[in-house]
Amino acid sequence: MLGNRVFRAGIMLSLFAISVALTASITLATAAKPIDYKLATGVSGNLNSIGSDTLNNLMTLWGEGFKKLYPNVLIQIEGKGSSTAPPALIAGTAQLAPMSRAMTSREIETFERKYGFKPTRYATAVDSLAIYVHKDNPLPHLSLAQVDAIFSRTRNGKHPSDITTWGQLGLKGKWVKKPISLYGRNSASGTYGFFKKKALFKGDFKEIVKEQPGSASVVNGVGKDLYAIGYSGIGYRTGDVRALPLKKTAEQRAVAPTFVNVLNRTYSLGRALHVYVVQHPSKPMSKLVKEFLKYVLSDEGQRIVSKDGYGKLPYSLRSKQLSALK
Repeated sequence: MLGNRVFRAGIMLSLFAISVALTASITLATAAKPIDYKLATGVSGNLNSIGSDTLNNLMTLWGEGFKKLYPNVLIQIEGKGSSTAPPALIAGTAQLAPMSRAMTSREIETFERKYGFKPTRYATAVDSLAIYVHKDNPLPHLSLAQVDAIFSRTRNGKHPSDITTWGQLGLKGKWVKKPISLYGRNSASGTYGFFKKKALFKGDFKEIVKEQPGSASVVNGVGKDLYAIGYSGIGYRTGDVRALPLKKTAEQRAVAPTFVNVLNRTYSLGRALHVYVVQHPSKPMSKLVKEFLKYVLSDEGQRIVSKDGYGKLPYSLRSKQLSALK
């Protein structure tokens, strides 16, 4: 039975599943009970997290809250990119592997060769990957094909021409001939991989993209560069930038990067943020890891999600994932 529950927890994490769970949560709102975190006994030891930069702030805040409950727990968090998570989990140097993308088939196969079973992932929050411009940039919105033509040299989105200046996007006056300054993440980042797949239609980035070591660096760069554009998680938004609404096609209406639009699947660059763990299908999970995940999925853990600028998971999805931890 436990193996089946673990398997179900590992597959119910697509945005489609989260959207379905949201609908169920709204329908059953009157029946929903608080998901309070209950203190456990005998929780101590070292807890290491290696992975996503996007999730770094959240992991730190969760870690601080968890340590207040369990002072004997030592938590270490490293966020250098999602690609660092699978090797750390496989090598056993981390029990928690936060990722802003799903593991690749190759990463899963490598894990399975080591352990004899697949890794288990838990959805922890909802993110809206935003396209940012400087706060004084008057551009109203973009289509996905335009985004691709701005950032990609392959233009798999079928836009008729390369886009290199703000005038090509309809801006007038001093903007017409100004080159577009591109900011993005490096290849170790899950955000880089997600953007490449969803916004560049699996195409290749232009070589002139200024690759940044972290999500905050992208937003800070755009906020200081009037003619810049960049992509980063919505949780890193500041007053120096604007997050642009996006159109799936040129004919459709522009949709803002809100969590409601992510969950109803009208915004194109929404995603779930995951934490992967080693969960044997027939043996108990580490108590320390289990309690941390229960804390993350509790109402208290999800309040931290909102505080950090991300979207809470639907009640029904949290309940199902918590059942897999019992």
